[in-house]
Amino acid sequence: MRKTIIAGNWKMNASKDSVKSLIGGILSGMEGVNAEVLVCVPFPYLSQVELLIEGSNLKLGAQNININASGAFTGEISADMIKDFGAKHVIVGHSERRSLYGETSSVVAKKTKAALDAGMTPLLCVGESLEHKKSGKTETVVEEQINAVIELLGIDSFHNIIVAYEPVWAIGTGMTATPEQAQAVHLFIRNLLGESSENIAQKTPILYGGSMNAGNAVELISCPDIDGGLIGGAALKAEDFLQICKAG
Repeated sequence: MRKTIIAGNWKMNASKDSVKSLIGGILSGMEGVNAEVLVCVPFPYLSQVELLIEGSNLKLGAQNININASGAFTGEISADMIKDFGAKHVIVGHSERRSLYGETSSVVAKKTKAALDAGMTPLLCVGESLEHKKSGKTETVVEEQINAVIELLGIDSFHNIIVAYEPVWAIGTGMTATPEQAQAVHLFIRNLLGESSENIAQKTPILYGGSMNAGNAVELISCPDIDGGLIGGAALKAEDFLQICKAG
């Protein structure tokens, strides 16, 4: 039985005051939450959140990682730096990183490797654009993105990977895939993993990352192959985020 996972992605939104208020609100409402809950925060706030969540069930993650362990890479952050603040999870291959910063599937696979090599759990994001969706290339795009990781690291790497399916056309647009649409792609991903290992396919958590909110979370998470959510905007409001966490 796969555990429900709810991951908040704050993106580039935070201040010391807002972090204190948000984390405080989340922690005060965690009673009765059965899902595994983590927050992926901007780098400058890792230390603050580490201290605020100490002793709680809330887990800490980062939003990006460099493929190198150290060196002359001004402005970049390594896995060991992230781990230094108690973070055990990191988002790799978010659609915004792919589209805005040109990260290819090969680069994303290398970031996945960097996270795994450091003993971290990567949240591997995959998904198609509106153009790909309209041209019927959803499965082709997702398959290429998943296979890049399998080719570099092998199927066994998915023992320690969380997959997040993000229909790019549904992020920040107010559009959301129907539960049936989302379930179909999640099942495709699971079957794709199953071509290499059915055991791993059945154990790999696959989260939905396309504008899940308090209103649609229960219906989405009730789908057999949707194991939780990677939450954007709703993760910035404690009450909304907690409603999603309790949907699992």
